[in-house]
Amino acid sequence: MIGSVVGIASLLLFSMLSSLVSAASAGALVTAKAPVSVVFINPGYANEPFWVGYIGYMHEAAADLGIELRVLDGERDQLKVLQHARDVLQAQEQPTYLVFVNEHYAGPEILRLFADSQTKLFALHSTLTPDQQAIAGGSREKYHNWIGSLVPNDEDAGYLMAKALIALAPAGSGEMVAFSGIKQTPSATLREAGLHRALAEHPGMRLRQLLYGEWSSQRAYEQAQVLLARYPDVGLVWAANDEMAFGVMRAAEEQGRQLRYSALNNSTKVLQARIDGRVSALVSGHFILGGCALVMLHDHAAGMDFATRGGKDQQANLFRMLNKQDALNFLRRIKTRDASLDFRRFSTALNPGRQGYDCSIDGLLR
Repeated sequence: MIGSVVGIASLLLFSMLSSLVSAASAGALVTAKAPVSVVFINPGYANEPFWVGYIGYMHEAAADLGIELRVLDGERDQLKVLQHARDVLQAQEQPTYLVFVNEHYAGPEILRLFADSQTKLFALHSTLTPDQQAIAGGSREKYHNWIGSLVPNDEDAGYLMAKALIALAPAGSGEMVAFSGIKQTPSATLREAGLHRALAEHPGMRLRQLLYGEWSSQRAYEQAQVLLARYPDVGLVWAANDEMAFGVMRAAEEQGRQLRYSALNNSTKVLQARIDGRVSALVSGHFILGGCALVMLHDHAAGMDFATRGGKDQQANLFRMLNKQDALNFLRRIKTRDASLDFRRFSTALNPGRQGYDCSIDGLLR
């Protein structure tokens, strides 16, 4: 009798435990979180060297962090950028996050489109200008699903390039011409501000003219053909990216001019030019910014709000001057396909001891 009671009790206990395990498993299936999904609207061309490298590091970060990343190319067309935004909004499945760039000042319209969406928005590389924010508000204000922004220190980049160029001139005096990007781009405006800050510190250096080369080698080449002939005493060329520097260089070579150039980016071509001395001042580092943004969004989705670890709107101090040895080290890593970073080490969710975000390219320059 006792044995029968014990047997029945064992069967009941087994049945209860099985039910609990099944319920727990079902609950786990119900509450399991779907992968974090991110759509990035790239303002540039699909084959534009800068954005190709930039997005490559975003994919690398997404793979490291388990994020589903989709990229839509705007092809330097504001209407196409906005159509991509509408397509994302009307799709059957909405991404967790939409990452946008305020190129051509399209940010406010994107925010307006997604005002009632559950998708969270994040401004990358360039955020709304102060004038735009005076109307649209800042992040987490009028548009509550706009959760923040991450931008590079573009003003510092323009300043660093200008200071390095001016240091090459006798007694810091002489003549310079400058080539900025697209006029309706915060990055270009900020780099220009850095240039003017450096010039204010060196009144002996005269800026003869600033043109908008629109980030294009061909455009800068055509402008430089006229500009360099107009100013025979110019010895320095400040260029807000590498493509424009190469365009001006081509025009100068055709006119038999020997000039000193600044440039900004990390293409293999510009790294080699820095090694060879054809580019005198090279600034880089911002190409991992998109990957850094994905780290912040990964942590946000994990319940660790980046707003408490550096603020909802952050500026990454990624830019740095690259000397010849830095350029050589970086180029060697690219050619051996070893130009990778483990983005997990920048995450505060995966590294609880971290108090903030300090993404950098230091590991690529060793």
